[in-house]
Amino acid sequence: MLTQTTIDRVVAAALDEDAPWGDITSESLIPASATAQAELIAREPGIFSGGGVFAAAFRLTDPTVQVELLVADGDRFEAGTALAMVTGPAGAVLTAERIGLNFTQRMSGIATLTGRYVAEVAHTGARIADTRKTTPLLRAFERHAVRSGGGHNHRFSLSDAVMAKDNHLAVLTQSGVSVTAALQGAIARLPHTTHVEVEVDRLDQIEGVLAAGIDTIMLDNFSLDELRWGVEQIAGRATIEASGGVSLDTVRAIAETGVDVISVGALTHSAPALDLGLDIRIAAGD
Repeated sequence: MLTQTTIDRVVAAALDEDAPWGDITSESLIPASATAQAELIAREPGIFSGGGVFAAAFRLTDPTVQVELLVADGDRFEAGTALAMVTGPAGAVLTAERIGLNFTQRMSGIATLTGRYVAEVAHTGARIADTRKTTPLLRAFERHAVRSGGGHNHRFSLSDAVMAKDNHLAVLTQSGVSVTAALQGAIARLPHTTHVEVEVDRLDQIEGVLAAGIDTIMLDNFSLDELRWGVEQIAGRATIEASGGVSLDTVRAIAETGVDVISVGALTHSAPALDLGLDIRIAAGD
């Protein structure tokens, strides 16, 4: 979950990066008494995400700045929609503007792209999930944006679940260790609440992995026919995740093979920022 503590920590670091010794433009040009009112306006349609992050940029710059969110995270909007209203000291509004926009444009872009994937598979039982292909230190923000778009989160970090991928299996094979035995040993040592997932890239690996009693099996870079055969072979013995080669052009057909989860790295590593703007009207103070 995206907590206020995480928001404040990351946004404060971003503000410090952007104005390490203050905003010398605003400080030298804008009267201290000047106030500003600004609207966050959508330049294109999309799904909103990052309202709390947007507000934090202004609050942490100057706690007297007021931010009224006019839409909620997960809401759809059209071009021209007013998404938030910002009111307060003009200098603070101008200082925080870019950081607030950067975050909410990025998060709304992820939410919007996720929403497109979710719509493609809505007629199936498959869920769209993200991956760990996130911007370093921004994972909580980007994962929240995926949820805003109707998607689901994969494990948050390496500490959350066991996920044996192709390189793990290659090391075991090279070491002469049975994959089934290694998985069974790991499961015996782990707490019963720990989820275990294993990635396979060939149909002949499936039985050995399932024999260990794992929770989820990932079919990586399988063709559509191979996915269908894999679903039939697994027959409900584990949750089935499809990964690799997933795009808006292919996700519908992948979902229709009967898999349970489709993980999509593009949700976070390739989502374009949504075009949002902050239109400011400045009035001189008394």
